[in-house]
Amino acid sequence: MHRTTSRRTTGRPTIGIIGGGVIGLAIAFELLERGEHDITVYDPDPTRGAGLVAAGMLAPAAEAVFGEEALQALMLESMRRWPAFAARLRERTGRPIGYRTEGTLLVALTADDQAEIDRLVGYYRRAGTPIEPLTGRQLREREPLLSPRVRGGAFAPGDHQADPRLLLGALRGLPLRFASQKIDDLSTVRDDVIIVANGVGSASLTGLPVRPVKGQMLRLRGAEPLVRHVIRGVAAGRHVYLVPRADGELVVGATEEERGTDTTVTAGGVLDLLRPAADLLPGVAELALAETLAGLRPGTPDNAPVLGPLPGGPPGARTLVATGHYRHGVLLAPVTAAVLADLVLDGSTTVDVDAFGVARFT
Repeated sequence: MHRTTSRRTTGRPTIGIIGGGVIGLAIAFELLERGEHDITVYDPDPTRGAGLVAAGMLAPAAEAVFGEEALQALMLESMRRWPAFAARLRERTGRPIGYRTEGTLLVALTADDQAEIDRLVGYYRRAGTPIEPLTGRQLREREPLLSPRVRGGAFAPGDHQADPRLLLGALRGLPLRFASQKIDDLSTVRDDVIIVANGVGSASLTGLPVRPVKGQMLRLRGAEPLVRHVIRGVAAGRHVYLVPRADGELVVGATEEERGTDTTVTAGGVLDLLRPAADLLPGVAELALAETLAGLRPGTPDNAPVLGPLPGGPPGARTLVATGHYRHGVLLAPVTAAVLADLVLDGSTTVDVDAFGVARFT
């Protein structure tokens, strides 16, 4: 059996992070910020992964559903950390990550859609997150290219965005050791601390119930942006989000499909995204279809991440896990990084993550 060699160069423990996506690299960044430098990131193909097909919406209230109060609290805590996280990363790397604060518009096309938006407004208010109900006319004053059929909605000033591709580019520019080998067995990793953060791939390494959830997404392109705000819309019961980039790109997403590891882009998936997008923002039909793609989100039975120590790891190593972030990987990156760094360096964390431990599945 191949075994990696130990990389101990100082009296400090060596740290191996399995997974070079947003979560794994955010953890590495936090450890670097706290003075740890003997870090190796294992990833055989960093050009794949959920982060590369994520839209980057940072919307803790909009992403919460009834019964997920602990998860919403974690998302709100991570959102609170996002501005400082973005500033620190920009200062350290000198690279942009597309962090934008214009806010998000919730948009409804029909009366039934408006009722759904009204329920979402209730989530914001219960979470103590700013939300401003708007009429259709008020929405079009903010975004004149919205359809004249838009009935109403709301403005969420605290829902921001980051560009996951720029974020990954910045994180990969950190002074880390990268290893391209594929890890099939944790016993082959000889680091003193092992952090499993490879999304869907963590299931085979840990035995945790992390399953792939397929998501199809589109990237459209025009000469200039159609909108400034992120648009979260409901058109005749069909959900869609539209995320503008400064260069004229518009990200449209995303489907949720239980299709195993299939990542085929389908005509039906494209139609399910383009139809409501064009209903809400007719100018979408004139944009170039620049890219169609599909990725696999790491889901768990309760839709919440798994954070903390992993019993039964290789003898002589401390093993921790940070996986199962489902739709929330970009949003939860700062708090996940802080929690894992706390656990590595101090053995405990002040963030309440009791609801996200491995024990709930074992």
